[in-house]
Amino acid sequence: MSLSSTGRNARVTVFAPRIEELLRTHRGADLFRLERDTVGVAGADLLDGLLRARPANPEERPTFKPVLGRQISRTDASALMQAVSSDVRAALKKPLDETDDLTGRWPHAPHVHLRDLVFGRESLRFRILVDRKLELTPKLTWMAVAAGTAMLGKPGTEIPLSHLAARVMEADSYADRRYAMYLYRRVAAPICFTVAALVTNAVWLGSPFDDDVPNRDILWETLRLLPPSWNILRVASPEFHALDDRIGVRDDILMLPLLSHRDPRLWDAPDEFRPQRWAELDPESHPGYLPFGHANERCWGRHMVLPLAERLLDIVRRDGLVVSPDQTVGKVELDGLLEVSGVRMVRR
Repeated sequence: MSLSSTGRNARVTVFAPRIEELLRTHRGADLFRLERDTVGVAGADLLDGLLRARPANPEERPTFKPVLGRQISRTDASALMQAVSSDVRAALKKPLDETDDLTGRWPHAPHVHLRDLVFGRESLRFRILVDRKLELTPKLTWMAVAAGTAMLGKPGTEIPLSHLAARVMEADSYADRRYAMYLYRRVAAPICFTVAALVTNAVWLGSPFDDDVPNRDILWETLRLLPPSWNILRVASPEFHALDDRIGVRDDILMLPLLSHRDPRLWDAPDEFRPQRWAELDPESHPGYLPFGHANERCWGRHMVLPLAERLLDIVRRDGLVVSPDQTVGKVELDGLLEVSGVRMVRR
């Protein structure tokens, strides 16, 4: 694997070979062929045009794509959003606990902290659905969903600790409850995964942080260099070929904010961690900056991810947490979210 410097702390990030190849070969390119039927896109103007060409279809939405062929209705999606938003708002109102200890291995430690903070200490059948190990294979997820559904008692026999879990208990039939359990996983897990990955990437890139740099600017810069959601897939559509004839009518498109976020045409010192740059830049409109997707279709979790990540950074800064001085190399694998794995956090 090749090595890429993260900037100010002389730590080194080791990217998975395919990610390293993308950064080495295609950075600064607008469009390029990845496979026989897939093109990659990283040019800011072309990204904007493609994402305006048509909305995402149900299969392209990671959270609300169909479950076992069953479409997730707008009503269900809206109800799920309201439920998890209520849980996050309640979590953010809780005072910081002086006994919280986030030393240890990241992103595991912040993931567990977030799970308990947002969704409470629910029974094992719910807690396991937010477990990071289920990311290994969809089969594990369905096994956990089926087992948890079978173990649930009749409605009213237990009191769920989150609004999201309450929706599961409201389902009448086994099939509806299994569907609701799976959606619990689809909605609850990404909150914990994404926030834990984002803050892990932030401490890897920049800790210890300068006192005068706001948490939000640290997060904007982390989302630029190591965005947990680093690509956007769109399946072949006639709108895309009409926009740019280099895109075949049967070509799928992999849009790559990972590359546009480091494009030297768009950024000063594109490989350096400089949160101070956001004092002058607008994350809502800066060309090629898509950490939460396009303005037409922002990620549904954006207004939950950022406040929760800021809360974690408050704990990091309060407790003087830093990456262990003995750890100078971090690995980014190609297995879902873009995150530095196995970061050892200690008190300064």
